[in-house]
Amino acid sequence: MCTWIVEKAPLSGSAKGHPGWFTVTQANVCYDHPTHALMENSLNIDFVNEDMGPGARVAVELNEDSARALVRAILVALDTGATGHGQPARPLSEVVAAGNS
Repeated sequence: MCTWIVEKAPLSGSAKGHPGWFTVTQANVCYDHPTHALMENSLNIDFVNEDMGPGARVAVELNEDSARALVRAILVALDTGATGHGQPARPLSEVVAAGNS
């Protein structure tokens, strides 16, 4: 059964899709049935700029293990990059709390 539960995260960045590079303003994230991937459920992430219409979208469908590996890789890259630039790494609890405010 589809849940249609979507978590939205405001973003500031860029993505390359069908129209070329465009500004990304939001990620829509859900764990539900994929559109294209051959699996029962997937973590589905749409990087979008809703002001630019449906063409300004990059979609990703990942199995659970791949999604968790991606989260770990993102956190390690952020922490390593921060410390490499002389900045303190942010504890995960601080990152999660900032996302809930």
